[in-house]
Amino acid sequence: MIPIAATYNTLYLDARRALRAAGSDNAQLEAMELLGFACEKSREALYRDMALYAPDGAVRRFRELMDRRLRGEPVAYLVGEWEFYGVPLDISPEVLIPREDTEVLARQAILRADALPGEPRVLDLCAGSGCVGLAVAVHCPRAALILADLSDGALRVSRQNIRRNGLENRVSTCRADALEKPPRALGDFDVIAANPPYIPSGEIAGLDDSVRLYEPHLALDGGADGLDFYRAITQRWTAALRPGGWLMCEVGLGQSDPVEKLFVRAGLEEIQTYPDTAGIWRVVEGRLPPRQGPQPPIK
Repeated sequence: MIPIAATYNTLYLDARRALRAAGSDNAQLEAMELLGFACEKSREALYRDMALYAPDGAVRRFRELMDRRLRGEPVAYLVGEWEFYGVPLDISPEVLIPREDTEVLARQAILRADALPGEPRVLDLCAGSGCVGLAVAVHCPRAALILADLSDGALRVSRQNIRRNGLENRVSTCRADALEKPPRALGDFDVIAANPPYIPSGEIAGLDDSVRLYEPHLALDGGADGLDFYRAITQRWTAALRPGGWLMCEVGLGQSDPVEKLFVRAGLEEIQTYPDTAGIWRVVEGRLPPRQGPQPPIK
């Protein structure tokens, strides 16, 4: 039998090298995540034990995971979890993997919700794993959240993440189709944050294999021009906004201008667009005008 003895450090360095050669932009992080998962060690324990030899079973598991990763399977699906905006999340192939780009949407939703008095109601539309809504719930403890999605699998993952973060008292889920009118039972909201499918249908075949072969197409396909969901959300879901409430949407490359026009057409004001860390315009937001007319006297 060929010996498989290796130290944790050797396994890590070999994996990092292989991932870089395969084109990974996050080879260091991916190697550490996979090694920790295979060896059932925290990152702190790995750093402490780097000079030690890993058990044979852990080495086998790690090499199996590396084989799958090098064939294109995303790390988050291999380990079953990921972190987003400081919030730990369960992840499965039924939901998109949370990305750093989407933290722009979470940040804006947190800022708008936190600036409101009382207990603002926030809707995470097309919630997937619930990453955006749960980030709002963690960082704005006065807010009440609903995570809405059409996919039963995504709602199951969202519920797992609500429990994982101990937020059952302020966060719930609802099955809703962003292309249709909002269910009346949802009520109205101070903030609606949406990360809808926005990849044009004809471009899905050209996506990276790690996305095209593994991530759910239901959460990717935005119709012929990628704008189907923005048209539906601005036409139908602004009815679920309270006067003075905010709508914000993540958008894809080159989509900010047409989405801004849809916001204007929907009667939203104070429209602003925010870039991600790569300088790509990533989030469009707008505000429903406050209710006009005489205001009640201040008591």
